[in-house]
Amino acid sequence: MTTISIRIQDDVLSEVDKIARELNVPRTEYLRRAILAMNRKVSEDKRRTRIMKLSNRVRKESMQVNAEFSEVEHDPGN
Repeated sequence: MTTISIRIQDDVLSEVDKIARELNVPRTEYLRRAILAMNRKVSEDKRRTRIMKLSNRVRKESMQVNAEFSEVEHDPGN
């Protein structure tokens, strides 16, 4: 495990300490959990964005296919 050093505003650190006490965990454990939670959120946001882009691409293709089927259904020659 690696040790890091960070600068943090006094009011933010006071809040960290308060919440850590309420959760009955050491400050370092609270910060470790916060970092892990942020990492998960960033990963989930990236995944959500990727899925939305793919969904939009598939939606456009589906609309084209639907339009083609609509033309075939209404073509009196078929």
